[in-house]
Amino acid sequence: MTSTERSRGGMSEQRRHRVRLEISREAARLFWTQGLEATSGDQIAAAVGLSTRTIWRHFRSKESCAEPIVRESVEWELASLRSWQPHQSLEEHLAEEAVRFHRELGPQEQADAGLGIKMIRLGETEPALRTAWLMACDQVEHELTGILANRLGLKPDGLEVRLHAAATSAALRVINEYVGSGLLDGADPATLGDPNLLFIADAVRRATGGAVGDAVAPSATDTARPDGGTATARPDGGRGPADRA
Repeated sequence: MTSTERSRGGMSEQRRHRVRLEISREAARLFWTQGLEATSGDQIAAAVGLSTRTIWRHFRSKESCAEPIVRESVEWELASLRSWQPHQSLEEHLAEEAVRFHRELGPQEQADAGLGIKMIRLGETEPALRTAWLMACDQVEHELTGILANRLGLKPDGLEVRLHAAATSAALRVINEYVGSGLLDGADPATLGDPNLLFIADAVRRATGGAVGDAVAPSATDTARPDGGTATARPDGGRGPADRA
């Protein structure tokens, strides 16, 4: 029996994920409306319709209940990064993703995104919630290492690609915090960035010194680099960002 069918406790992994996410939603609502300190495990259990004992089977502390909803706040971002095609610049890809985002994001996903933003804001004064957000950002950085290594023809464990992944992840984190805070403060979304998300591509280019953002040629045109990596030829006949670094 696979792990997707049954976990150690007999619950399917999919069911376990759904239960954890529902608990996280209710906990986040309580944290936001009445504060972290004033919220108890019993209140979270009552809000979700489960026993307090069940809450502690799924989470090590009440603060950790926020982790799934915070992680959900970066899932769309991660899915978008994974689907970035080599022939597309970051600007082109994000413009397409902005359309898909508005077309496919349903009411529940929108509500989850809003709760995630609220937990990120609470993290400014609650270290335990800040930790949950930074853990999610670390996941983004980890996946970016593989994505950028593939695009730039570099080794995933090399210093160069790890620095680019760290810089890109930091830029995305700051943008999420900036835009989220602005929305919670009632700012007009139009003043926080353009609808095609091109301001994100601009921030990533600046953070990486222009190393991340260009379209690259198909892998068949890759050539070996002296350091054991590959140098990716650009569609314009020049060399890829990895060669400028």
